[in-house]
Amino acid sequence: MTDVWNGEPARTWRSGAWSLELRDDEFADVAHAGRVVLRSVRAVVRDRNWDTTELVVDRVDASNLALTLHVHSVGLGAQLRGIVRAEVRGPDRLRVLTDLESISAFETNRTGLVVLHPPVLAGREMRIRHGDGRVAASRFPSDISPHQPAFDIGALSWTHDGLEVDLRFEGDVFEMEDQRNWTDASYKTYSRPLALPFPYRLEAGERVVQSIEVAVSGSPAPVTVDPLTRIRLEAGPALPAIAVSAATAPDPGPRPAATPGSADPWPAAVIVELDLATRNWRAALGRAQTAGRPLDVRFVPADGDPSKLDEAVRALAGTEVARVTAFWPSGAARHVSDLEAIALLRHALSESRLDIPVVGGARSHFTELNREHHRLPRGLDGIVFSSTPLFHSLSGAQLVEALPMQRLVARQGVAIADGLPVHIGPISLRPHFNDVATTPPPLPVHDDLREGYGSALIEAADARQTAPELAAWTIASAAALAVPGVATLAYFEEWGPRGVRGADGIPYPVLDAIEALADLAGRPGLRGDSPDGLVWALGARTDRGDVVLLANLARDTRSVQVELPDGTTRSARVRPGTFVRV
Repeated sequence: MTDVWNGEPARTWRSGAWSLELRDDEFADVAHAGRVVLRSVRAVVRDRNWDTTELVVDRVDASNLALTLHVHSVGLGAQLRGIVRAEVRGPDRLRVLTDLESISAFETNRTGLVVLHPPVLAGREMRIRHGDGRVAASRFPSDISPHQPAFDIGALSWTHDGLEVDLRFEGDVFEMEDQRNWTDASYKTYSRPLALPFPYRLEAGERVVQSIEVAVSGSPAPVTVDPLTRIRLEAGPALPAIAVSAATAPDPGPRPAATPGSADPWPAAVIVELDLATRNWRAALGRAQTAGRPLDVRFVPADGDPSKLDEAVRALAGTEVARVTAFWPSGAARHVSDLEAIALLRHALSESRLDIPVVGGARSHFTELNREHHRLPRGLDGIVFSSTPLFHSLSGAQLVEALPMQRLVARQGVAIADGLPVHIGPISLRPHFNDVATTPPPLPVHDDLREGYGSALIEAADARQTAPELAAWTIASAAALAVPGVATLAYFEEWGPRGVRGADGIPYPVLDAIEALADLAGRPGLRGDSPDGLVWALGARTDRGDVVLLANLARDTRSVQVELPDGTTRSARVRPGTFVRV
C-alpha cells in the first residue's frame, strides 16, 4: 500500500498485559491480553464550528510503565500546550490523562478526552454510574441510536469476550453518542454535555485536566483464525445505479466529453447542489448540464426569500431531471427537507409545469435522517442522504473501519424509507459542506466559477483521492451500501480534487472501480457479508455469466474463496489495497 493511503506507520507500546497503537496523537486499539477493550482514547480541541485543531506531538517519552505525548495545538486560533499520557497502574489497570493549558483565550465547543468504544459491543449490557452515585442498567444500542444513549456518566462497565471492563471518568461530566450515525466504527464517550451552552471560553492560563481509568478482569475467550477468507454471496434484486456529483472545482476544467448515449451505464445521474443564497448557482447549474446526463438537483433555498426557489425551478426547463429536492439551510429543520420545504418546491414545479419526481431526506449525513425523518412529508418519490467516512477523524484506519458501518447505515436507511427507493450520495471522503458550523459558510464573490462553489470553498479535498487504494475502497463501499432497497450510489465528483478525474481530464485510479460498478448496475445482484470488514465482495448475474468484484483493504495479501448461490466457488489471492474480478 502507498504511504499516501497509510499515512505515518503506527507505533506499538506494551506494558505487561496492556498494549496500544500510537497513531499520531491517538492511543488506538487499547488492548488487554491481546483483546481490544477501547477503540481509542485521545485529547481533542474543537473550535466554535466543531473543526478540530491539529495536536502536534513534539516529543514522545516511553518507558515500561508510561507513554507520554508532549503536544501543542496548531491552527483555528487555538494555542494549547501540555501532555497526554497512558500509564499502567497495576497488572489490570490503565490510566489515560491529559493536562492542557490554553496560552491565550479560545472559544471551544469541546476540549478534553474522547473515548471510543468498539462497535462489537452493540446490544451488550452496560452499567452506568451517574455523578450522584446511582447505577443504571442499559445497553449499547443495536440499531444506530439517533440520540445519546447515556448521560451523566461517572463510570461505565460492561462484559465482552470473557472480560469484565470498568471505566471511570474524572475532570468533567461525560455522556455518550452513537458515532455509527456518521459511519464511525464506535460509540463515543465525551465531555462536556451538549445540553450546556457552546461555544464556551477557555481563558489564558486555564488548564483542562481530565483522566479515565480502565480496569479489566476475567479471561478472554479463545480465538481461532482461518487462513482462508470465506464469503458467501446470495442472489437478490438489481444492483444500484452508479451516479456522480457535479464538479465544484474552479474553472477551467477539462473539455466536455462527447455527450454520452442513452445506453451508457455511467453516470446514471449527476447530483448538483444549488445554494440559492450564492451568486453563482446559475453557473453551477449550467456546468452540470454540460454532462448531458439526467440531473439530481438539490436546492438549498435562500433564507427569507422563497421566490428564489421559483426562479431556480424555472431554470430547469428543458433539462432532463431524474429527481429534485430542497433542504433548509437553517432553523429547526436545518439540512432536512421537511413538509414546508417540499410544499414550496412542489408549488414551484407546478407553476413551471414541470413533472419531476420529488424526493426528500437529509442534505448531510445519515445522522440527520435518523433524527429528523419524522419531518419528512408523505408522498415522496424517494429518500436521499449523504455519506462520508472522514467526519470525526482523517485517519486511514477511520476510512477503512467505516465500511461495515456503511452497511448498517444502508440497512437502517432502507428501513426508514419503508419501501421508497433510497439514493445515497454525495459519497465523498470528506464532507461536502460543514453541517455543524455555527458561522456562515464562505460565499463566492463572482457570478462565474473562477473560484468554484460549494465544496471548493472549504478544505474538503483529501490527498487519498488520487491513491490507487481508493479504487478498492470504492468497491468495498459499494458492497457495503448496495443492500436491497438502495437505488443509487453517487461517488465523488466528475473532476477536480474531489473527483474521479483531474482538472486536466486524466483519470484517477478510482475511475476503474466506478466503471466496474457501473458495468454491473441494474443487473441481478450477488451480495454477501464481509467476514472481517476488510475483504468485501459484490457481484451480478450478467449475459456473460456471474461476475464478482473482490476488494482487499487489509495490509496483507488475502486468499479469498467466494461461494456463489449455486454452491460453486471461486478463489483468488488479492493483494492489499487492490480489487480483482473473478
